[in-house]
Amino acid sequence: MDNLTTCDRCGSDACYVQEVNDQIKNYMCYGCGFITNSLMKKGEQFFEEQFHVLPSLYKELCVEDEETGMVWMPNTINIPDKGMVFADGTRAENWSWAAVKAVPMPEEEKEQFKEKGKDYEYKMDMETMKHFNERDFMEALDYIGVFEN
Repeated sequence: MDNLTTCDRCGSDACYVQEVNDQIKNYMCYGCGFITNSLMKKGEQFFEEQFHVLPSLYKELCVEDEETGMVWMPNTINIPDKGMVFADGTRAENWSWAAVKAVPMPEEEKEQFKEKGKDYEYKMDMETMKHFNERDFMEALDYIGVFEN
């Protein structure tokens, strides 16, 4: 069952809940841009594996829900033909959402990747980077065209 609920992290009414099975639910808040799931609890193997590979900023931004024990972390959205939204900054006190648009990859760059066994049509254009406040995650998604048909 999928539905919208109130986010336990930020209080937004735009938290999408997806029930994977009886034990696992995924939570993705479009208000604050943070995600969690039933397995994202300190001590759980799944959480420890995820946490180990996170960038330091993401680790700093993680917050544990006192009631559920689930840890909320910033989401990263990467849609190859649209763009990317990610947490950007040096410290938890100084960060924002960054959004960059995808652009068609020039033929000469495509060939270089094909020689390495990779086939890409688009690349992220860092010159289009725009920053958004924490509660403007949906605006960052809109900037890269997520809501366009």
